[in-house]
Amino acid sequence: MLRLFLKSQKWLSRQFDRMLPGKFRLDGQTDYQENIVPAYLKENQRIYDIGGGKRPYLRPGEKDRLKAAVVGLDISAEELRKAPAGAYDYKVCRDIATFRGNNDADLVICQSLLEHVSDVEAVFSAFYSILKPGGLALIFVPSRNALYARLNLLIPQEFKNTLLNTFYPKSKKIQGFPVYYHKCTPRDLKHLAAANNFSVLEEFYYYNSVYFRFFFPFHLLWRVWILSYYLFSKEQSAETIALVFKKQKIRRGY
Repeated sequence: MLRLFLKSQKWLSRQFDRMLPGKFRLDGQTDYQENIVPAYLKENQRIYDIGGGKRPYLRPGEKDRLKAAVVGLDISAEELRKAPAGAYDYKVCRDIATFRGNNDADLVICQSLLEHVSDVEAVFSAFYSILKPGGLALIFVPSRNALYARLNLLIPQEFKNTLLNTFYPKSKKIQGFPVYYHKCTPRDLKHLAAANNFSVLEEFYYYNSVYFRFFFPFHLLWRVWILSYYLFSKEQSAETIALVFKKQKIRRGY
């Protein structure tokens, strides 16, 4: 009975969303994976997949086709062990906030990781140390300004897991990591980029999420909120963010 009720509520939420402008319906992670990252992939690149763990961005066949050398960097050795065979040429089990590289990468892919790091400033220093001059960092992150992010910071982890297991059982495999959303806003991320001598090549903002679809009245109220917030704050109201940074040749202060 509960399953049928939830299914009906999600259906109503999706039907309502169809009436909204396209920019409020676009899923950020899908756009990042299917359009943004592929636009920057080239042959013979050295790529760092930061936090990809058991779900690397490039599947082994695509990695081989591009003749890419992929470094998988993750804080969890267990996550790295679960990655598909051949997905990574090198595995590094380290905290990205304390890692320092060799300035040899063409591309950094960092997807849904920064919200789990308590010191994002240190991560930008790590990105700078990993990339060669002219190298690119492709970042996707949920925004701290999103309503679900604010709730996420308030609700105890065990209770959140119970709620997600009930309303979104498919998310069970990707739960369990603490969240901070430190500096995870459009303004803060661009400030950090400038402070670490990155230029912003492209920026994408998304105003869609699924967290309230399980109960249409909640979803409707959230939609009213996000549309109102957008009128006053534009990209600061985004639910998720994708940014493309380029490492400049000379770091300020050096």
